[in-house]
Amino acid sequence: MKILYLEDDNAQALQMKQVLDESGYEYAHCETGTEFLARLEKSEFDLLILDWEVPDKAGIEVLEHLRSFMNWKGPVLFVTNRDAETDIVSALEKGADDYMIKPYRRYELEARLNALIRRSGLGDEQKEFTVGPYTVSLSHREILHNDKAVNLTTKEYELGVLLLRNVGRLFSRKYLLKNIWGIESDISTRTVDAHVSSLRRKLNLRAISGYQVKTVYQHGYRLEKLIDTEAVA
Repeated sequence: MKILYLEDDNAQALQMKQVLDESGYEYAHCETGTEFLARLEKSEFDLLILDWEVPDKAGIEVLEHLRSFMNWKGPVLFVTNRDAETDIVSALEKGADDYMIKPYRRYELEARLNALIRRSGLGDEQKEFTVGPYTVSLSHREILHNDKAVNLTTKEYELGVLLLRNVGRLFSRKYLLKNIWGIESDISTRTVDAHVSSLRRKLNLRAISGYQVKTVYQHGYRLEKLIDTEAVA
């Protein structure tokens, strides 16, 4: 379980690191909102913890960006000094899943994290999930389209799982290179383009299926839901 924490106070960050390390979580820390969003573009995380008052982009602005532009669907916990009821309500209305006021109590924090993970299903050993006409079998490492298994390469399968798990989220080519191929480089991304093209063809990720891989100029790719396939069936 990987957690990304936004906090500009190093003492607070170290305290959080100790709690998360001892609880068995993987942990990464950013001091500014811009750095936090950039880190999230490059790496996969399961849960986010935000402070409110940080340099250059407040935690509440980061939250709005996550929900509105990055289509982040995972759990978000605010841990902040701001204790006004209006702030708590604002954060929850804008998409925070829980809110804690500093100084927090360690065991309460652990309990709230466990509850967030439980509610989001992150702790489940999910072996299969369905998106429209597509079924992903994680145990068999295959993707079915209209109940028929599609012959995919290993990288096509991994790319397909990532896109189907994150409908509406925009992925940069650099992000895909790092997380699918394990390459951190500014070299040509034609490999990504070729695999996306092949995956689009094999899974028929076009308007007729209700889901389409959209190419976003000078950035990357996003899987979009175009129609309610069940409604027109």
